[in-house]
Amino acid sequence: MAVTFEAATAPDMSAFLRRQDDGRARLDLLVTGARCAGCISKIEREVSRLPGVDSVRLNLSTGRLAIGLTSANVDPGRIISALDRLGYPATPFDPGAALIQRDREGRRLILALAVAGFGAMNAMMFSVPIWAGLFDQELGPATRSLMMWMSAIVGAPCAIFAGMPFFQSAWRSLRAGRANMDVPISVGVILTLAISFSETILNGRDAYFDAAVSLLFLLLIGRWLDHVLRARARSAAGDLLALQAPAACVVDGQGRERSVPLGDLRPGDILRVRPGDRIPVDATLEHGEALLDNSLLTGESAPERVRPGQLCRAGAVNTAGLLTLRARARSEDSTLAAIARLVEAGAQSRSRYVRLADRAAALYVPVVHAAALATFAGGWALGLDPREALIRAVAVLIVTCPCALGLAVPAVQIVASGRLFRRGVLVKSGAALERLAEVDHVVFDKTGVLTEGRPVLIGAAPELIAMVAPLARATRHPLARAIARAAGDGPVADDVVEHAGVGVEGLIGGRRARLGRAAFVGAATSQAAETELWFGFEDSPKVRLEFSDVLRPDAVAAVEALRARGLTVEILSGDQAGAVQGVAERIGGIAWRAGLLPEEKAAAIDHLAGQGRKVLMVGDGLNDAAALARAHAAIAPGSALEASQNAADLVLTQDALMAVVEAIDVARSSRRRALENFGFAAVYNLVAAPAAMLGFVNPFVAALAMSGSSLVVTLNALRVRGGR
Repeated sequence: MAVTFEAATAPDMSAFLRRQDDGRARLDLLVTGARCAGCISKIEREVSRLPGVDSVRLNLSTGRLAIGLTSANVDPGRIISALDRLGYPATPFDPGAALIQRDREGRRLILALAVAGFGAMNAMMFSVPIWAGLFDQELGPATRSLMMWMSAIVGAPCAIFAGMPFFQSAWRSLRAGRANMDVPISVGVILTLAISFSETILNGRDAYFDAAVSLLFLLLIGRWLDHVLRARARSAAGDLLALQAPAACVVDGQGRERSVPLGDLRPGDILRVRPGDRIPVDATLEHGEALLDNSLLTGESAPERVRPGQLCRAGAVNTAGLLTLRARARSEDSTLAAIARLVEAGAQSRSRYVRLADRAAALYVPVVHAAALATFAGGWALGLDPREALIRAVAVLIVTCPCALGLAVPAVQIVASGRLFRRGVLVKSGAALERLAEVDHVVFDKTGVLTEGRPVLIGAAPELIAMVAPLARATRHPLARAIARAAGDGPVADDVVEHAGVGVEGLIGGRRARLGRAAFVGAATSQAAETELWFGFEDSPKVRLEFSDVLRPDAVAAVEALRARGLTVEILSGDQAGAVQGVAERIGGIAWRAGLLPEEKAAAIDHLAGQGRKVLMVGDGLNDAAALARAHAAIAPGSALEASQNAADLVLTQDALMAVVEAIDVARSSRRRALENFGFAAVYNLVAAPAAMLGFVNPFVAALAMSGSSLVVTLNALRVRGGR
């Protein structure tokens, strides 16, 4: 059913539209109240039906609703009003406001949990003397009434306060004409309190204030776990864009430099970039030569030499002199922004993952409501008085409360996360372990993942290292730094001149020497190798220096272990073909692809997914961030760039690839425990619900049974372990 509203009721929000050159516009809103895949589907479907809306995408982890509009004349107030009527209040998106909203929700849940815990303990203190009547230790009528009133005074306010997250969610759902899992919870709690007050006022036998607040306490534990795990699954796009400078140095027609906000840059602007700064937007080099560090974009460890007319990509670091560039794109159209969009799209696809609990809950709500209604109507029709029929219906709602169902996955996740933490793996996403258990293909980046990530000088005599070191210490070239590390501290060459992209020269002991490419040094030939430098004094023989990126000690063992578990393995790298091939052969002749750009890595992941493969991506560089976000599951080393860590589902805190194998083992064990929990919850409800309908279970026993089912689910979660 489409949603329509009168324009008179819509606030004027046109100032928050982002207008585009083609006449279209974009609106970003912060939506609250969305909790599951069903919420995403509801919001996107209804908003997309509004006039002027071209595209809709909701990111569940951030609450950001990105709306594409066909024209800047579309009134955004209509969209906000539509969302409010659907039960999802929205405001213009602001990252700071989004963070405040998440913090506010977390504080609200923890406060409700604390109040529920306090109420459960203290209400039971007054209920225990009443329970004693079950063991022929009956209280007097006056004392029983006093205990029931004290339990009401403590338990009822706590239940009302602690139940507000459920009550409000249920009310929003009912206003929108649908029922979520919070509806039966709310109905059960409210009816339990109503019956308890009735029994207390009429001097009845039983009151269930302690059962109501205990029920909320257990449910809030599951809600809090879900909030914490979901809050960790934020998008890495903001971290990627944070690599862009907030402003750029622009040269005007008179040659004067001025600082301009990044968002105000236009194609054709002349830019100046100083050594050590990042390229602000995609730009063309105007004159001279540039030596750019693209390692965060491509994974290639060696700097790239760029000549006039060639593209310098946003995010690359200028390692040489002052550069003059001509902007080719706006900041939002740059390479770095494109990678951020890929990461955002990947994070969105993960948030659409339908958990097993959501699928089970789709059947739960109508079935439980129908059972409770049938119990009340059937009992009354068969001769029970309305009070007894209502007590049986409430018992059905309580005994079938989805506490065990709600804890089935979070309990397993929290146990598995703790075990993996002790083994050097941080789990960041609530659904990460579930997806990790499903992977059948593993993709590794090379540099920094399978290898140590920094070049190491090999095969050079100590005398040669000491000879070359003074010149190597004078440059920041990665290979030269490897020589300097091998030599240790010492003197630096004099009269040093660095030639961008070819090498460096200077005086060592009064003699002129060169270090760099073969042609620059004057070597007649160059032998094929992964990476090399040449060194020589004037009018002296030239010496070749060879480097290698050392494999991690457990790389071979990790790949063999993955294969033993039925997984296929592949390398996707931005490095040169020779280097990638060498690593692939050393770790067992696995498949490999080299020279890939970030978007090509992401496309390769999408291609594998299109073939039905469940891909695990293990990467550490900025060039891996988009692929990490697109993969079915993703892991990043602790040494990885922060943006890559945020795009990943799991982060390794130790330099050991065997932790990847451990994570897969624990994930598979977790999936088995979760399925067992769902199976137990199903069997429990099949037994408990009929018992409550037939009157064998009153609300008090129902609360005990429900708590016991939650305890069984939690104890089963403790069985999560690694190994096969």
